[in-house]
Amino acid sequence: MDNFDYIIIGAGSAGCVLANRISSNPKNKVLLLEAGGKDTNPWIHIPGGYFKTMHNPETDWCFNTEEEPFCDNRKMTYPRGKTLGGSSSINGMLYIRGQSNDYNYWRQLGNVGWSWDDVLPYFKKSEDFQFGKNEFHGSGGPLKVEKIRSTFKVLDLFLEAAEEFGYKKTDDFNNGDNEGMGYFPLTVKNGFRCSTAVGYLNPIKSRSNLKIITKAHIKNIEFENKIAKKVNFWTGDKLNTVEANSEIILSAGTIGSPHILQASGLGPAKLLKDNGVEVLMENKNIGQNLTDHLMLRPVYKIKNLETLNDIYYSFTKKIFTGLKFLLTRTGPLTVGASYLCGFVKSDPHLETPNLQFHVSPASTDLLGKSSLHKFPAFTPTITNVRPTSRGSIELKSSDTRIPPKIKMNYLSTDEDREIAGKSIKIVRKIVMESKAYKDYRPEELRPGINVTDNEQLAVEAGKYANTIFHPVSTCRMGKDENAVVSDQLKVHGIKNLRVIDASVMPYITSGNTNAPTIMIAEKGADMILQQ
Repeated sequence: MDNFDYIIIGAGSAGCVLANRISSNPKNKVLLLEAGGKDTNPWIHIPGGYFKTMHNPETDWCFNTEEEPFCDNRKMTYPRGKTLGGSSSINGMLYIRGQSNDYNYWRQLGNVGWSWDDVLPYFKKSEDFQFGKNEFHGSGGPLKVEKIRSTFKVLDLFLEAAEEFGYKKTDDFNNGDNEGMGYFPLTVKNGFRCSTAVGYLNPIKSRSNLKIITKAHIKNIEFENKIAKKVNFWTGDKLNTVEANSEIILSAGTIGSPHILQASGLGPAKLLKDNGVEVLMENKNIGQNLTDHLMLRPVYKIKNLETLNDIYYSFTKKIFTGLKFLLTRTGPLTVGASYLCGFVKSDPHLETPNLQFHVSPASTDLLGKSSLHKFPAFTPTITNVRPTSRGSIELKSSDTRIPPKIKMNYLSTDEDREIAGKSIKIVRKIVMESKAYKDYRPEELRPGINVTDNEQLAVEAGKYANTIFHPVSTCRMGKDENAVVSDQLKVHGIKNLRVIDASVMPYITSGNTNAPTIMIAEKGADMILQQ
């Protein structure tokens, strides 16, 4: 195929969905371009290999943020998937949709067709739920969603401890009301990762009307009279050009999509000119409104309870863990980032929870940069799911092979720092004051039991805090002056160009963002097919 109806830029969480759905019509000739490589690294597919794929230049872009003033002035590592499946191939496989109120708010902002009732059918369409179809879940979709296949007593005790303080248990976080505590549902199939490459792309990659090119690094998009026409991309040192008969769809993610738009002449005029890019159309909001969930990582040492730290430093236990995975597809190797989930309120007057737990039976100093501790400990990570801090993505060169400037501005508002302090106190109460943990003598390694002021707790927590990998909103959807795309995901002021990925979220969802990204792609594909 030498000409295409649709060119999809990025074969990540959204791009693989789009390739599957759009090419389902044999009349549509589709080109899928991915800057990373094929998903052949075996650690991608073993959930416990999560820690082998992040910070690995073969599978991760290994971005870094600018210095973060409220996080000890650190430049944080910022993982993004560099392979088929994108970040769904290196993420924690945690399947959380968010709250119904999230989507109803999108609709209240003027985005027609994006309320909870509007998007629920697309969540269900994408899903193959282990326990079958019901009012909130789908069966037979490309994305397998299963219950967790591993537990630790230290985690079961956390559920008991939380219940002592009125935090109820729940069996389903994905029915629109996610308040409660329980184990995460995972995008795992028979013990292996179910990325969008596995679920959506592998079954259809031999279609005659679909062409997939990996290691295709996008240079820019070309326009004629503000109509998107061509895509220029490198394969090695060779520069290639392809033309789209119908549409170009940008699905390069919250970092990649605004970066490519800016390199193509769309964005803040001064930024573009300063970097030698001719301005096609000024839109000061492209790359702005960057929102992410910051994980605060208090660590608790524990007595007489096994954690992953113990397994990591025991040759015998590691062998047993490997055999358990090989023979029964159970145990720690079937789990990625976290085990326990929880949604609670920092203040009782709030209508819906604003805090999320990701509890892991392991501990380390800086995620991805240091080994597990040599003593039993666990990390009840907690994050503010509705942060008010905002960052930005800005190109640093007209050459997109040079990573953009990523500025997160975590904890930069008084509200975010106040909630950070309150959230640490909630964790502390559950672990240190509960009857469930009393016999196991928990000890707060950090931030330290003597730190009690909310502002100081935010300072101490910021020293070890890290992204929880949920960047959104740099090409946000809407009709107001801060919007980049319409509720049809079309770039304002440009024809034949859509953005379909997490960057279009008008406001961050209350929880993990991979399931919502897949939903956005399902809905975006439907818009294109119905056109």
